[in-house]
Amino acid sequence: MTVIEVRDRDVVGLRAGNPGPFTLSGTNSWIVGRHPAWLIDPGPSLGPHVRALSDELELRGGLGGIALTHDHLDHGEAAPAILRRFAGAPVAGGRGAVDVVLSDGAAFGPLEAIATPGHAQDHFAFLHDGIAFTGDAVLGEGSVFVAPDPGALADYLSGLRALRERKPELICPGHGPLVPDPDARIKQYLAHRADRERQLLDAIASGARSVDELLDAAWGDAPAELRMAATVTLAAHLDKLADEHRLPADVERPAGWPAHV
Repeated sequence: MTVIEVRDRDVVGLRAGNPGPFTLSGTNSWIVGRHPAWLIDPGPSLGPHVRALSDELELRGGLGGIALTHDHLDHGEAAPAILRRFAGAPVAGGRGAVDVVLSDGAAFGPLEAIATPGHAQDHFAFLHDGIAFTGDAVLGEGSVFVAPDPGALADYLSGLRALRERKPELICPGHGPLVPDPDARIKQYLAHRADRERQLLDAIASGARSVDELLDAAWGDAPAELRMAATVTLAAHLDKLADEHRLPADVERPAGWPAHV
């Protein structure tokens, strides 16, 4: 079990043992405060992870509530197991079987929710004491895929800008290490999306029309195991260009992506 200490703040992260191409070194679950403590993203339902979270919550005086950045299994699957030990604690999230349905700016315990859709329609980041808990909106390393929901990429960029305007001092991401310079990382993310868009437009202007041609032109650096994620994000980029009336009608659009990667 990897423990991530946040110095000078009453916050600790516990990393689940579920490494992979999309989860990096594993999912980070964050515990904030005490008497009671608040849990952000309980993560996957793995016995050692659930026990470590439960033990830490007990040491901190119990569970005030569970906040979900989004409902993907690697972030929320363990919630029922945690609640079996801490019955009655509310769960907050953007959709689904939750006790509190979040909205932009809503408070949940000591946390403030900031809408950051894009990776998922129901995605929220949480702010507390100068820390942004960003789930899959901003990672500790690498970039995230953006789901091709209506308006997803434009909304994602808007959410990143809103998060940057709040000037967090530290990012506790859903995967990867702590981010000590949030402004630089968010600027990097915005520039990364702008660069992908430029590469796509250049490829289209040069005659590329098929999904494979566009992926090779703009995501040629993606390893084979992330080709599907790149295809999903390509769809979101093409949707944005179409919404802005900048996509030729004969460009092939990806189809058949998974609902949750």
